[in-house]
Amino acid sequence: MQEFATNGLRTVAVTRYVTPLREGGSLPAIAEADDGFLYVLKFRGAGQGPRALIAELIGGEIARLLGLKVPELVFATVDEAFGRTEPDEEIQDLLKASEGLNLGLHYLSGSITYDPNVSQPDATLASRIVWMDALLTNVDRTSRNTNMLMWYKELWVIDHGACLYFHHTWDDWQQQSMRPFAAIKEHVLLPFAAELEAADKWGRERLNEAAIRAIVAQIPDNWLSAELPLSFEEQRAVYSQFLCTRLTHSSIFLKQAIDARTALI
Repeated sequence: MQEFATNGLRTVAVTRYVTPLREGGSLPAIAEADDGFLYVLKFRGAGQGPRALIAELIGGEIARLLGLKVPELVFATVDEAFGRTEPDEEIQDLLKASEGLNLGLHYLSGSITYDPNVSQPDATLASRIVWMDALLTNVDRTSRNTNMLMWYKELWVIDHGACLYFHHTWDDWQQQSMRPFAAIKEHVLLPFAAELEAADKWGRERLNEAAIRAIVAQIPDNWLSAELPLSFEEQRAVYSQFLCTRLTHSSIFLKQAIDARTALI
């Protein structure tokens, strides 16, 4: 029986490991849960660690709040006994290291990887996605790895695990929150993003401090670091403040994106 998390995301229990999606440090997989649906499962015990799950959670829920197409995110619990019958030793170790809460994204069966040479989004949608990725400091939506899917002729954004890269060091998060985002020049949708100023107005109307704090409040304690000289609540406060500061000063990264597009075209 499925459960509903009091903090917003549903919680499901993983019942079957179906197949790994690709080789690599994160080792995501397609898994079935007790609600009967398939999910792309992101493991807390994977090489990229729980910070990738935090970025995925915050990025995905902000995308949803902004009205973009994003698969439903759920907390996915892996039972301690779940990996015992898994014959692959590497996968078994991953499952053991990921007992408890992980993150799942509803599997979009039949979707295909977005290819800008095949499909070009309208300027409004492209500008909104570029603006959001500049806010989130998402370095991984490039022509090499678009991290978008076409599903029933609609563009869906996925895989936000590379967002918020300040949390890999935490040293100068205040300064990073005020910086332009130079990596936006590599964004796969930048050539189509002709309405960035309108996207900035749209984003600022939909996002606010309360909404950001509500999303950040969903981060489970065991995804946060016990090694930092910050309590879990203080760490959540940093995530919220980082995003609120970037939102307040969005003109900084907006100008960077506009200048990068002007140089590109």
